[in-house]
Order: sequence, then C-alpha cells, then structure tokens
Amino acid sequence: MDYKDYYKTLGVDKKATQDQIKKAYRKLARQYHPDVNPNNAEAEQKFKEANEANEVLGDPEKRQKYDQLGADYQRYQQGGGRPGGGNGGGFDWSQYSQGGGGAGGADPFGGADFSDFFGSMFGGMGGSGGGGNRPRAGQDYQAELELTLEDAYRGGPRTLTVNGKNLRLTIQPGVEDGQVIRLRDQGGPGRSGGPAGSLYITLHIRPDPRYARTGNDLTMDVPVALYTALLGGEQTVETLSGAVKINIKPETPNGTRLRLRGKGLPVYRQPDQFGDLYLRLSISLPQHLTEQEKTLFRQLAELRS
Repeated sequence: MDYKDYYKTLGVDKKATQDQIKKAYRKLARQYHPDVNPNNAEAEQKFKEANEANEVLGDPEKRQKYDQLGADYQRYQQGGGRPGGGNGGGFDWSQYSQGGGGAGGADPFGGADFSDFFGSMFGGMGGSGGGGNRPRAGQDYQAELELTLEDAYRGGPRTLTVNGKNLRLTIQPGVEDGQVIRLRDQGGPGRSGGPAGSLYITLHIRPDPRYARTGNDLTMDVPVALYTALLGGEQTVETLSGAVKINIKPETPNGTRLRLRGKGLPVYRQPDQFGDLYLRLSISLPQHLTEQEKTLFRQLAELRS
C-alpha cells in the first residue's frame, strides 16, 4: 500500500511543534468541514485526510512510531522496493502493525473509516505501544458563527447546528471579530472512557456601514447642514444604545470630531464598562439652489469680501 505523508497533508515541517500541528489541523478542518462545503466530495476527502493526519501527528506516541516507519520505508524505496503492490510491495509491516491490519475505526467526525495505511500501523483507533485501551480525548470540532455589530453590542442566546446537533450558547457583549469561543465536551466522543473533545466556534462580525470599530470604540460620520454648522443648533444622532441629541457650536469646521463617552461597545466580560463613540462631522452643502438663494449667497460673499 502507498505510504501516506501526514506532514505534507497538514502542510507542516517534520520538526513542527505540537502547537503548530494543532494550528495547521484546525485551519484545514475549518476550510474543508462538511458544514462549510455541503455535497462537496473533494472537500470531504481532504477533511478526512486532515483528521487522519492529526490523529497520528497530534499523538506523540503515534507520531514517534510513524516517524520511525517513514525512515524504514524510505530506505526500502531506495533499495529498489515498489510500494503499492501486494502486501506493501514486500515491505515488512509486522513490526509496525498492531492487532491486525485493515481499515481503522470510525472517524470521530462521523465520516468513513481511516485508511488501510493507518489501520496497518495502528490496528484501528488504538494507541501505540500496547496502550490502545488507554483513555483518549475525542477530536475537537470547528464551527463558525456570523454576528451583526448589534449582536456584539447586546450579546444574548444563539443556536448553532453542528453535525446535525443543535447547540444553544450565550454570546457575551463586546465580542470581537475572529474571537474563538470554546464549548467543552461538544466535540467528538472520547475513547476508552476518555472525555469528549471541545467545539471551537470562530465569531465573524459583519461590517456595519454606519460604524468603524477600533477595539471597543466606534467612529461614525455625521452629516451636518451648512446652516447648522454656521449658526449652531441641536442634532439627533442614532447610537447603538438609542437616539442622542448633540449640540453643534456655531461656526463648527468641517471634519470636527466629537466624543460621546460610554456610547461605544461594552468591554468583553465587563458589562459595566463601555468604549466611546466618536462623531466625525461632515458639512453638507445645500443642493438645487433657487435664484433667490443664490442671490442671498452672492450678497453674503460680497459682505465677506
């Protein structure tokens, strides 16, 4: 059977740390997850390959055994062997196989079994070195959840469907785009009495056309009529917490910035603290002037000259 290069599958170097392997696997799992790629056979296959590679490289014992196999298999190929024919093309699998060959146990994500290559080395989902019955944590799952800026402001309950299971979670006010939430015991089932894996949910906050976000602060463009900017007055501004009246001073220049304290986003897990809302005033020139208005503006121009 063909040798599987698990390092190539995850796109990592053979000297990669466990954290690097875990990060690479999560990236591929998010990219090729069946929930993200429904009815996509190619993505499903890549998802399964990533799971299998992580099952081996993410376990130090399995990884050590796999690395030793790679060195022996490479020497076999350099010696003129032809992998892929018969029982490994003459390669001696006996020193690596455990509990018989054949395809491995069920994929913890509910997909097909692991490959014959995996089964020949590990005899299913058991661990290496006679530790096949030791407790093992289940696989971690990945999911994504899209929110609006109002959702990030108010928080609240949400329902997410992962692998056909409806999960209810509470979004804390002040979450940020790209933030990851972990739900314990909502991943794949554990093996041999081990705990279930975790579900990691990546939050994506849709851009809001009204506001630009910087941390917990917001910036908003506010159009102001020319006459209000010149003579001063009150103007109503809509914020995430409701309408607020602001005072425009006479002769306010274009581009003036006003600060509304506490009208930004709440600080994550500190619901009594808020960022600020910055208003950037943009003077709006009147359009479609009448002849009388043009005359008045000419008179004003003459007075100012």
